[in-house]
Amino acid sequence: MYQKSSLSNGLKIATFTMPQMHSVSLGIWINAGSRLETEDNNGVAHFLEHLLFKGSKKFSCCKIKESLEGKGGSLNGFTSEELCCYLVKLPSKYLNLALDILSDMVLNPLLAEAEIAREKNVIIEEIKMHRDLPQSYVHELLDGLLWPGEALGMSILGSKESIIAMSRKDLLGFKQRHYTPANIVIVACGNLRHQAVLDRVKDIFKPAKQKTRNQFKKISPKRQAPQLKLLIKDTEQTHFSLGFHGLRRSDDKRFILALLNVILGANMSSRLFNEVREKKGLAYQINSQVKYLFDTGSLVINAGIDNRNATEALKVILGELEKIKQESVSESELRRAKEFYLGQLAISLEDTLEHMLWLGESVTSLDRIFKLDEVTKRINQIRPETLKALAANIFRAQDRNLAIIGPLRAREEEIYECLRRD
Repeated sequence: MYQKSSLSNGLKIATFTMPQMHSVSLGIWINAGSRLETEDNNGVAHFLEHLLFKGSKKFSCCKIKESLEGKGGSLNGFTSEELCCYLVKLPSKYLNLALDILSDMVLNPLLAEAEIAREKNVIIEEIKMHRDLPQSYVHELLDGLLWPGEALGMSILGSKESIIAMSRKDLLGFKQRHYTPANIVIVACGNLRHQAVLDRVKDIFKPAKQKTRNQFKKISPKRQAPQLKLLIKDTEQTHFSLGFHGLRRSDDKRFILALLNVILGANMSSRLFNEVREKKGLAYQINSQVKYLFDTGSLVINAGIDNRNATEALKVILGELEKIKQESVSESELRRAKEFYLGQLAISLEDTLEHMLWLGESVTSLDRIFKLDEVTKRINQIRPETLKALAANIFRAQDRNLAIIGPLRAREEEIYECLRRD
């Protein structure tokens, strides 16, 4: 059963009781990510996430890890464009311990100067690793095309220069501005009682003062021509990401886009997998994925292709996009997509951690809970003509954005000509 409560200072608590489980997953979600940054403090949200694991008022760095892992738990954190989350999964009888540790990390991090200096080196190595992986770095190049001049177009990790220049004052200031009750959601899923979680959270967070909830600066992407970013690198394979502006998180058409994504490239029976890999042998890896944000989003097609076949593969992919714009999908293909989407969702929600991530993103971003039966109803209402209409709106030639990493020094003009062709 889903339950949601709020404290007088604006902090929210959401739980899902799964009495048959032996575990519980807990997440402290912050409505603050890299989208709140500028060029000067780029990477501060992710840097702060790292530092919260380095010790708090009550728990040293070693104590944080040993206390939770010593009880069979696993802890982690992540930073995205709009959210940051500190999470743990462990046997349900230790939920209060997890709440005590994660909350002290969020409320009372030490942010010691020595740790900041050490962690700068760690993050710089993370940036280097990211840039050494073309299948990863190509997404950052694509973001710069999709959202030029915006925080969304910058790296979540920051740059070597911004990290080196970051001070404790910068990190503490970001935390004080954004880690406030109005921006915090505590989510727990598993073998638990909502009232017990609520009572514990009240004890811990009641003294925290309310501040205004973060608001993201709205952007309205407009594009008149295709965009190409080619990074020349001596790789054994050409990596590219073809992206289109998608839908905001609250858009009612998001479930239509989810099915469009399944049909295009979310599994091995998808159109792109069949055409590009199975039939023509042009790629080993090809897939598509969607991202939903506060006021925008994206649909991205990723591929790793033989260096000699980059243009041919792009032609095939663009051909598939035109086909789905012009021809309605069959009832049988749509039915398979619906079953895949709903089946994968149902399977993931059997796990306490996956359920916590599903619930946490929804409540933190939309202040609402999507139940499986509601999603099932929406998915089953989707018809072939609605998919076709959305595809025609998204896959416009003037909104093609292509980022490529590979040894294609003499191919840029050829690829761009292919990209701009109707």
